[in-house]
Amino acid sequence: MHITQESDYAVRIVYCLARSGVRMDARTISGEMQVTLRFTLKILGKLAQSKIVNSYKGNRGGYELARPTKEISLLDVIVAVEGPYRLSRCIGEHKESCGCSMGDTGCCAFQHVFGRISESINQQLKEVNFQQLLEDKE
Repeated sequence: MHITQESDYAVRIVYCLARSGVRMDARTISGEMQVTLRFTLKILGKLAQSKIVNSYKGNRGGYELARPTKEISLLDVIVAVEGPYRLSRCIGEHKESCGCSMGDTGCCAFQHVFGRISESINQQLKEVNFQQLLEDKE
């Protein structure tokens, strides 16, 4: 099991901006990350909408982080492009919404287990910020 390609690219794009520390244009980001310009722009749009990056138009336009690197977690970025992480689609956003995709009512054993695993993964992703990632690289 892995995160989606879009999430993978999104964390790499944020890391690229964090590492550079300056405003970058989408074409440069796209080239450095080896992601198509179109996909890079789509991801940057979602990151801007989630206030992880700021977008600037014009001659000196581009993208830069909207917050300090220590305030941006892996979870923030993944949620920005994918929505809340859930191990299984049968887990609702709220603990009380346990509607089974098979048409049953109530919560089954799998929903409880998958819910606990999802909460654990979300907590671990929340604990890793981009400042830590920059420091680990050095």
